[in-house]
Amino acid sequence: MTPSTPPAGRGLSPWFVLIACLFVTCLVTANIIAVKLAVIFGLVLPAAVVIFPLSYILGDVLTEVYGYRRARRVIWLGFLCNVLAVAAIVIAGALPSAPFWGDDEAFQKILGAAPRILLASFLAYLVGEFANAYVLARLKVATAGRFLWVRTIGSTLIGQGLDSAIFMTIAFAGIIPGDALIGAAVTQWLFKCAYEAAATPLTYLVVGFLKRKEGIDTFDRDTRFNPLALAD
Repeated sequence: MTPSTPPAGRGLSPWFVLIACLFVTCLVTANIIAVKLAVIFGLVLPAAVVIFPLSYILGDVLTEVYGYRRARRVIWLGFLCNVLAVAAIVIAGALPSAPFWGDDEAFQKILGAAPRILLASFLAYLVGEFANAYVLARLKVATAGRFLWVRTIGSTLIGQGLDSAIFMTIAFAGIIPGDALIGAAVTQWLFKCAYEAAATPLTYLVVGFLKRKEGIDTFDRDTRFNPLALAD
C-alpha cells in the first residue's frame, strides 16, 4: 500500500466515526466506574482498568491509520464529552431529591467526585493521550511504517506511564504514603501495558482492516504536533 494522507476535502468515513465513538465511550465509561476498587489477578485496582486501556488501543488505531491530526481532534472530543458528563452528574446531584426517593446519599457517594480527583483525571488523560499519539506518530516515521508492535507498546509505555503518575500524584499526594503511592501507580501502569501487549494481535487485525477499507496509511512527516493546533 502506498503511504498516503486523507485528501483535504474528504468527509469523515463511517469507520472513523465508529472508532471515535468507541474511544469516547471507553473514556466516559471508565471515569464513571473508576470509583469501584476491584481485585483483579490478586491486585487491587480501579474497575476502570477493564475498559480504560481500550482508549489507548483505539487511540493507537486512530493515529496509525488516520494520523496525528485526526487523533488530536478525537482526543479533545473525548475530553469535552467527559466534561459534559461530569457537569451533568454534578447538576443532577445538586437537584432536590423527591421526598420518596431515599438513595440520594448513595448517588452522591458513587457518582460524586472531589474537584481534586476530577483535576487529576482530566490532566492525566490529556497528557497521557497526547504523549501516546505523539510517540506513535514519530515512531511510525522513524521505522518507515514497520514494526507496528513496537509503536503501539512503546507509545503505551510512555502514555500510560505519564497518565498513572500524574493521576496518582495529583489525586493522592499527601493522602497516601509515598511508597504506597508509587507502588499503586506502578501497578496500574504495568497492568495497563500488559493489557495493551495482550491486545496487540487484535490491534494488527483492526489496523490492517481499516487501512484496506479506507485506502490510507498516514505518515506524520510534516505534522505540527502542537496539541492546541486544532485547525492544522
